[in-house]
Amino acid sequence: MPDWEDREIIEGIKTPGKEELSFNQLVLKYQERLYWHIRKIVVSHENADDVLQNTMIKVWKSLPEFRSDSSLFTWLYRIATNEALTALKQKKRRSFVPWAEVEKSMGEKLESDPWFDGDQAQLKLQKAILKLPEKQRIVFNMKYFDDMKYEEMSGILDTSVGALKASYHHAVKKIEGMLGGD
Repeated sequence: MPDWEDREIIEGIKTPGKEELSFNQLVLKYQERLYWHIRKIVVSHENADDVLQNTMIKVWKSLPEFRSDSSLFTWLYRIATNEALTALKQKKRRSFVPWAEVEKSMGEKLESDPWFDGDQAQLKLQKAILKLPEKQRIVFNMKYFDDMKYEEMSGILDTSVGALKASYHHAVKKIEGMLGGD
């Protein structure tokens, strides 16, 4: 079965009897990209799987109301980002420990994660990224790893292009500082 265009997916979801098939096409087309986007935010594979599942449930429930004000891609990433941030906030509230401890724990999980296949340099980079403030970390990941344009990020994060460029610049400088000290 060939890949469906976003337009076909949206039309199918709004056509009685084609909703499930169209949603399955959406999942096939976007689940891997969304998984890795979420994974960069929440770090662990298990948490990323849970957040992806929550994202897809929210997408399924909200699809009939999708108005095409933004692209399907932007809308999906916005939902995935919000779900990942919600999961992190819940983790912070449940842990009753300072964020630095949560961050350290995430770094340790990254080191012991059987799904992580990077070398030592990649591990150092990932640990440095974890030390960034949340917004800078997300912007850095979207720009550096996903090569996303600032205009797309603006739609996803509901932030101005100028603010995103500043966040990315500050993130790069902080990471350079963290990695340069070795």
